Amino acid sequence: MKVSYDQKTDTLTVVFKERTEVTISDDGKPGAILDYDRAGDLVAIEILDASKRVSEATRVDFEVIKD
Repeated sequence: MKVSYDQKTDTLTVVFKERTEVTISDDGKPGAILDYDRAGDLVAIEILDASKRVSEATRVDFEVIKD
């Protein structure tokens, strides 16, 4: 998984499946684009105008929850 923030375009991208071809991009909701592969699986999310939509576009906290 890869998370990136482009300050120039103010876009936050979360890629769930790297090196996977995006065949469908759904921009039906304002401010978000969902990318899908050929099988219809979600492979990435792009948040547009991220600095206005997330609390801190330049910070990511990652936590593994164990049973």
